[in-house]
Amino acid sequence: MSKGVLVQARRVVVKVGSSLVTNDGQGLDLEAISRWAGQIAELHALGKQVLLVSSGAIAAGMQRLGWRRRPQQVHELQAAAAVGQMGLVQAYETRFASLGLSSAQVLLTHADLADRARYLNARSTLFTLLKLGVVPVINENDTVVTDEIKFGDNDTLAALVTNLVEADALVILTDQAGLFSADPRQDATATLISEATAGDPTLERMSGGAGSHIGRGGMITKVLAAKRAARSGADTVIASGREPDVLIRLTKGESVGTQLRAATPVLTARKQWLADHLQLRGRVTVDSGAARALQVDGKSLLPIGVVNVEGEFARGDVVSCIDAQGREIARGLINYASAETRLIARRSTADIESILGFIEEPELIHRDNLVLN
Repeated sequence: MSKGVLVQARRVVVKVGSSLVTNDGQGLDLEAISRWAGQIAELHALGKQVLLVSSGAIAAGMQRLGWRRRPQQVHELQAAAAVGQMGLVQAYETRFASLGLSSAQVLLTHADLADRARYLNARSTLFTLLKLGVVPVINENDTVVTDEIKFGDNDTLAALVTNLVEADALVILTDQAGLFSADPRQDATATLISEATAGDPTLERMSGGAGSHIGRGGMITKVLAAKRAARSGADTVIASGREPDVLIRLTKGESVGTQLRAATPVLTARKQWLADHLQLRGRVTVDSGAARALQVDGKSLLPIGVVNVEGEFARGDVVSCIDAQGREIARGLINYASAETRLIARRSTADIESILGFIEEPELIHRDNLVLN
């Protein structure tokens, strides 16, 4: 990977964290927002398309409401988001307009991306905005989100947007200089990792721990976001949003922060949608033979290979395939409801019709509707 993942990138997703947007919770940092807007305008002038995923609505609302600590109650979080979103969007709109750029607010929940039709609608909307030269400012729709439909943090949302629009690069701007070998706030010997491969398990082990009291994430969510973005071939940079002209320097090829290269095969669009499901309706445990058939032979999942069924799901839902050690090895669209799956588990495909009185498909999950982890 060349130094500076933005050098050749044409479409870029930039994510800025709550602590940056709100100056560690003191209120919207208008000077910082102006700096990022200016850099994005320069990227536009170079012919690059930029999507901005911005945290800060809840944190800005907390400041406006005089709350010092992030509330735990969902209705309070939603109220803070509703209050803070007004100022956040106004700040971006004003700064981009002063630079001759139009911007658009896009609010998403996981439900918008879990449904295939809504996923394609969101994709088409974002592509249209980019074609029109508009900067999409994207956030989770915190005013209506619930535990069942939330992304969990904007690092994850940024990775999903990266995959959704098939961006070339994801830049996660944070209050840290990048990914370190240990938490630099606790270990003076920690060293900055300048380059690594997205999805390397050692990165996850060294990046555990929570973020600030303002945001929800931490370095682990950024490492996992890079792993997810790599599924569509995007490289990721984790860098300090307080570095002067960080986006411009990356575009010029300077090594800033941590660069995590994508080294995994790019998934097809449909399988990428499957891989991006955060909430699963259920799971099936498979025996060693079925696990080998899925992972090594590229086969479909047959009923005979299923030893246990958990959850309640309908035909067409996304379910997880678990091996004997409890690890998720794959996920896919299942052809039978949970009650039916329990009846035909451990049975031959030839027995399906006699057991159920009908046969939808010979496979429990067809390999075309299945993606490996």
